Amino acid sequence: MGFSGGSSATGTTIGVSPRVGYLVSDDFEVGLAGGFSWGNSKYYSSTMLSVGPFANYYISRNFFIGGMFQEYFFTQKDKYYNVKYSGDEAALYLGAGYLQNVGNHLYIQIGAMYNVLYDKEKSVFGSGFVPNFGIVYGL
Repeated sequence: MGFSGGSSATGTTIGVSPRVGYLVSDDFEVGLAGGFSWGNSKYYSSTMLSVGPFANYYISRNFFIGGMFQEYFFTQKDKYYNVKYSGDEAALYLGAGYLQNVGNHLYIQIGAMYNVLYDKEKSVFGSGFVPNFGIVYGL
């Protein structure tokens, strides 16, 4: 969740990105990821929904490499110029990270991914790089 501000552009952004996975083996996980975000300010509003599969391979239970495909569906509105835009965009993220066990099948996950399909001329995203942070239960 985020808030942005300024003298006339105060805004709010709320987002959630859950993932549910299944351990196929002790070191390999597959699952489904989704996401929803909503943003609104005086000059701009947006809504985005995403869904797709992911896979992670765990190395010595502390490190992982992974991939995730997401299809994004979005609607944006520029309130100043009264222009609306809707569309979709595919993303294929590849990356790695670290898992820290904090007890009772609970982990903190820190990592980074890069969208190998990112095209700065066509994308609604400002970058192909995505840091991630999460809480994992059940590994």
